[in-house]
Parts: sequence; structure tokens; C-alpha cells
Amino acid sequence: MYSRKYAGMRLAAWTLLVSVSVFACCTWASADAPAAYLEIPASDEGLPGSGPIRRYEWFQTLWTSKRTAWAKRTEQDQKSLVFLGDSITQGFGDDCGGRFPGVKIANRGISGDTTRGMLIRLKDDVLSLNPAAVVLLMGTNDLEEQADPQTIAENFKLIIAAIKKHSATIPIVVCQVFPSSESKQRPAAKIKQVNELFAQAVKGDSQVTLIETWKLFANDQGDAKVEEFPDLLHPNERGYSKWAAAVRPVLATLDFVETTDDEFVFEPGFEPLFNGKDLSGWGFRIEKTLEKQMNFDGQVTSTDGRYVAKHGRIVVTTPPEGRRVQQIWTTREFPTHFILKLEFRATPNADSGVFIRKPQLQCRDYPLAGPYKMLRHYRPQDWNELVVTVKDGVAHCTCNDEILEAAMPVPATGPIGLEGDSGQMEYRRIRLMETP
Repeated sequence: MYSRKYAGMRLAAWTLLVSVSVFACCTWASADAPAAYLEIPASDEGLPGSGPIRRYEWFQTLWTSKRTAWAKRTEQDQKSLVFLGDSITQGFGDDCGGRFPGVKIANRGISGDTTRGMLIRLKDDVLSLNPAAVVLLMGTNDLEEQADPQTIAENFKLIIAAIKKHSATIPIVVCQVFPSSESKQRPAAKIKQVNELFAQAVKGDSQVTLIETWKLFANDQGDAKVEEFPDLLHPNERGYSKWAAAVRPVLATLDFVETTDDEFVFEPGFEPLFNGKDLSGWGFRIEKTLEKQMNFDGQVTSTDGRYVAKHGRIVVTTPPEGRRVQQIWTTREFPTHFILKLEFRATPNADSGVFIRKPQLQCRDYPLAGPYKMLRHYRPQDWNELVVTVKDGVAHCTCNDEILEAAMPVPATGPIGLEGDSGQMEYRRIRLMETP
């Protein structure tokens, strides 16, 4: 009897062990299995947007694994600066290669993804993070899948609308589709058309900043340069550094980087024309007569928001319209001989100008926007120094010690002005010394 009882107990224990093991295995498998909403839907039926959704085996595996990992970081990645895109964005790295130190970044790029794919995963991969801002780069893979530019643009508009519906204050930074090659089924004409449609879609939208990255990378034929895109599609280290430099000034304006005041010490004899904190001493004037119209003493922004004083910089913000000419002027005039020094930084293809009493010295992203395209020392999307020496009715103007204008005629007196046209331009360390 004892034997039977003992045997029965052993059998019961074994049964319990097997049951627990089976339950544990099932639970483990269920926990490891991706949630259905993180997988690519089997068909297009009922999905938002239009155009191609990739379902290659390698892509489905990548899509699911990336999204499953991100879903586990939703709380951790709250309020991040989110990059949304395809393989170019994915290749930027989890922290964009450390190019924006101190910035909390969530990279949501998936290699091979299309605009429709990004639209489908937007809510869970991006909006669930309540992002501090979103940087978009998309559309190149749609072209390889033979999607027409209008279809790509429609998906893009749905993405913009969804972000804006989630929050009317999230800054959206749109990077133009990078150049590639017809050999990659991405001809220049189609990319340009997509970019034009993107620009039209966000025109007049103050929540969106558009960066002209296509022209930054394109060669004379409109294709990618092999020294920056070895396979004519994906950037190398040099290409990624240029992209980071193009985005950085806008991120500075949005207070992600360069958030401390400029500690520049002015040279003896020079007086600042900008105090680094607000727009005191500057204002709008009637264009033709330069008659004083309005000054901004004590204000950090102009009445239209175009000019912003921030951490030692006067930022001429990117106009939502794509292009809008505006000038701000010193409330003082300068009738004596003088030396004017300042530094400027331009986003790709940005167009601006510095007015010397009245005539304009073109101040632009010179290599792309001209007119001084052959400068050897110009630093794209970085700070460059202008020095203007005015004497006997002419101005001698240099950029990083290279001559821009040897003898530009100027009136006997007048203010100093800064123009905004297209793109973002920044000015800092604006100072002047009167000379005999």
C-alpha cells in the first residue's frame, strides 16, 4: 500500500511538473512572439494611405524586430527628438553618431521602408513618444517601387496631418529627398518633383521647417556624388556629417543644441550693435526711404516672428511661405568711416544679405546660392566671418579673408541692415569700430 501511495505521489508530482513546464514554455513563447500590431499587415485592405508596402521576407523580419524593440522603450524614449525615415535614417545611428551631444534622440528609421509604411507605424513608433520634435526624411524607396510622386506626396501629407493632429506645437523638420541615380530607379527629375510637392504641401505652415537637402548633395546632373554616396543611395561618413551640419542650425533655433549664451569678448575699440539678448537698437523701416517705422527695444522677437534673439545670435527664421523678403535695421546711422565685423551661418541654399548704409552685400550659403561660389575658405552650415571696411564712400568686403567686393559704392550715411529671404540665416558678434 505504501508503495502504491508513493508511486501515486510521484506520478502526481511528475504530472504537475510537466504541466508547469508546458505552461512556462507557452508563456515564454508568447512573451517573445511579436504583437500582431507590430507586424506588417498581410494585405493592404483597410490600411491608410496608398502606394507600395514592402513585404519581402528580409524586410518583414527587420520591420518586426525593430518595432518590437522600440515598443519596449516607449516610456524611456518619451519627449525625444525623433528621426523618422528609411535606411538613410537608420544608418544615422541610434544617437545620430553622437553629432548632437546631450540631445535625447529616438531613431525610428527602418531600412527599405516607404512613406506608406511610415504612415502605418507612425502612431506607435513616433506619436506614442510624445516627441519634442520630429525630423522627416522619406520617399526614395517609393520611387524604386515605381510609385508616382503624387502618391508619395499624399502619404507625406497624411503623416504631417497626423503629427499636427497629435499636437499643434510639435516642431516638424522636413528634409528634402536626397539625390540618388537613375541606375537606382531614382531619377533626378522624379526626386525633384517629389520635393516640389513636399514643399507645396507645407507651404505657409509655421509648424514645419523645410531644409533644402537635395541641392546640398546633388551634382550638376542632379545625382548623388559618389564621394558622399558610394552606392549612389546611402551616405558615407562624409555624407552623414553634411546632413548633421544642415540640420544643426535649425535644431539650435528649436533649443535642442547650442543652448548657452555666446561668451565672445569684443576687441578693444569695437562696440556691439547687438547685445546678444534682445533686439534693442534694431527695428523695421519703410523700405525705400529707410524712415524709422518700429523698433524692438527689449523684445526678443520682431512683431512678425521673423527675427529672434537667442543665445547671442540674431536668427532670421525660415519663412513658412518658402520665401519672404524682410529687413531689420539698426535704429542708428553711421556717417563716419568704420569697420563692421560679424559672423553668419546659413542653412543649405539660404539667401540673406547685409545692408551697408543702404546697398546690400549678398550674404548667403555661397556655394549653393551664389554669387561667390568659388570661395576656398567658406564653411558650409558653419560660422563664417564678414569684415566690411567703409572709407571714402566705398566698402571693402571680405568673407574669411577672401574678397567679396573690393570697392562697393555706399552712401554718405545710413544704418546697418540684415535681410531675410529664404532658408534660415543667423548672425552673431555684430560689432563696429569707427575709424579716422
